[in-house]
Amino acid sequence: MEGAFGPGHRLVIDQLVRDYGISSVPWRESLRRLEAEGWVEIVRNAGAVVKTFDTNAWARTMQLLARLEGYATALSAPHLSAEDLERARALNKEMSEALGSFDPARFGALNREFHELLCSGCDDERLSTLVEAEWTRLELIRRSAFWYAPGRAQASIAEHEGLVDLIEGGAAPDVIEAAARRHELNTVIAIAAEEASAADGSTAG
Repeated sequence: MEGAFGPGHRLVIDQLVRDYGISSVPWRESLRRLEAEGWVEIVRNAGAVVKTFDTNAWARTMQLLARLEGYATALSAPHLSAEDLERARALNKEMSEALGSFDPARFGALNREFHELLCSGCDDERLSTLVEAEWTRLELIRRSAFWYAPGRAQASIAEHEGLVDLIEGGAAPDVIEAAARRHELNTVIAIAAEEASAADGSTAG
């Protein structure tokens, strides 16, 4: 998760034993778990390799996150205080400023903080853990969707404001869930449209 081993890196158990002073048994168990969680691939004649993520992996992760986070936001909404919502609006304003100053790294960090805040009141610990894992997976893919779909970042900020309005106004849980889910899926749709347009342009050229 810290990027010490990048995509495609071979995880050789003997080398890991030497580097970290941990015996081979827990390493084998860890690699099996990492494979099950989708972080590592066991490749024939190569062993364990850090998984390489592509656009399809990003889209699948976003689609899953949309459903998980939508539900988590709906569960969280009744427990968010006026101060929480004020902080959410402040984060959204900072995102707009980061966008204006062409600072994608700050925009991405603020975006995650905004979503984490809206999910912070969720009382389902397992769901919260799943949401956190998918956000981490997105960051590891190292591809910011907003910068491949013109106008998507600005639209996202407006959707954030609408989502806060729904929570503040005491909207029904299913309405909040649908809005939060649609917000994430709108990014997937925007990227797909942008890539299709680029492909059409390349073919035409």
